[in-house]
Amino acid sequence: MFYALACDKIDTGNYRFEHELVDIETLNRRAFSGELELTAISIHAYAHLHDKYAICSCGASMGDNYGPMVIAKQKYSRDELKSKTIAVPGTLTSAFLGLRMYLGAEFEYVVVPFDEIIEVTAAGEYEGKQVDAGLIIHEGQLTYQRQDLQLIVDLGVWWHDRTDGLPLPLGANGIRKDLGEETIREVTRLLKESIVYGLENRQPALDYALQFGRGLDNSLADKFVGMYVNDWTIDFGDRGRESVTRFLKEGYELGAIPELITPEFVSG
Repeated sequence: MFYALACDKIDTGNYRFEHELVDIETLNRRAFSGELELTAISIHAYAHLHDKYAICSCGASMGDNYGPMVIAKQKYSRDELKSKTIAVPGTLTSAFLGLRMYLGAEFEYVVVPFDEIIEVTAAGEYEGKQVDAGLIIHEGQLTYQRQDLQLIVDLGVWWHDRTDGLPLPLGANGIRKDLGEETIREVTRLLKESIVYGLENRQPALDYALQFGRGLDNSLADKFVGMYVNDWTIDFGDRGRESVTRFLKEGYELGAIPELITPEFVSG
């Protein structure tokens, strides 16, 4: 997504971009201070940040009949899962909100770095706390079976089946609203240009991304990138926007989001 911007593959005019590679929950937390002009944020976090950030129409990460997964060493029913302690990658992630929607209530959890959740779930504990299941995002969705763990629920499939085929909205790029309309339009345009460049130059972009991959070979990395950087990333489209709106509305109705949000999308 950011290959062309990070590696100076496109003309950015008077704008200069500094690429920071940080996990999504850290970016969610940093966004509260507004220190980053353009940042990846979870759709869940956006509900708390809409006063500072708008959503770029490009840059979405959507789970199109796949998404964050709950895994465990043994099978649990939904009712059984409600009473278990679940390792999660952060309370502002969309995966966390999606799981709360799936369970229909609050649940016991322990926050664990996203790239340690599979290991922690297999071990059954984290920092002395019992862990019965794990909520995995990113590459772990393709590798969890290596640890003899079982799939309890794929939240992307669950969302797809109950929403007449909508993709599960996970992440977006937020742009600070105080930058002004002209800058917002131009930066969003450059972001889209970078995304299109990466998709059209897939192998070099993938080679760049592999520097940051965690235990994925080229084939798995290509599959994972294809899951979350695709046509949805070029533009949310009407269905993507509908899904974001519904996700936030249901989060509000559940009591997990403090106010009903109408998402604000900006284009370049």
